[in-house]
Amino acid sequence: MKKLRILGKILRSTGADKVIYGFLGFTALCACIIWLIEPGIRTFREALWYCFTAISTIGFGDVVVHSPVSRILTVLFSVYAVAVIAIFTAVVVNYFQQVASGNLRESLEPFLSQVEKLPDLSREEMEELSRKAREFRK
Repeated sequence: MKKLRILGKILRSTGADKVIYGFLGFTALCACIIWLIEPGIRTFREALWYCFTAISTIGFGDVVVHSPVSRILTVLFSVYAVAVIAIFTAVVVNYFQQVASGNLRESLEPFLSQVEKLPDLSREEMEELSRKAREFRK
C-alpha cells in the first residue's frame, strides 16, 4: 500500500496524472472520430483496437483507415503517444528510485542509530557495529 501511495504522489507532483487522463480522453476522442469517419470500422471497440495498434506500432493490419482525416489523426495521435510514453517511463523510473531509496534508508536506520550513540557503546557493541559495516560493504 505504501508503494501505491508513492506512485500516486509521484503522478500528482509531476502532473503525469493529468497527462495520463488527457491521453486516455484523447484516445477515446480519436477512436470516436475514426469510428464515425471510417466505413470499414464498424464498432467503437474496433476503433480503440486500431488506436492501440497505432500507438504500440504493432499495426496488425486487421483494422485500417483510408480517409485522409483518419490518417492525419493517426499521425497526431501516434506522436502524442510517444510523448506520453516517455513521460510515463520517467515516472516509473522515478518511482523505482524512490522505492529503492526508501528501502536503503530503512535498512540503514538501525546502523545509523547505533553510530549516533557511538560514545556510549561498549567495546563488544563497537566490534559488532564494525562487523556489520564490513558485511554491508560486501
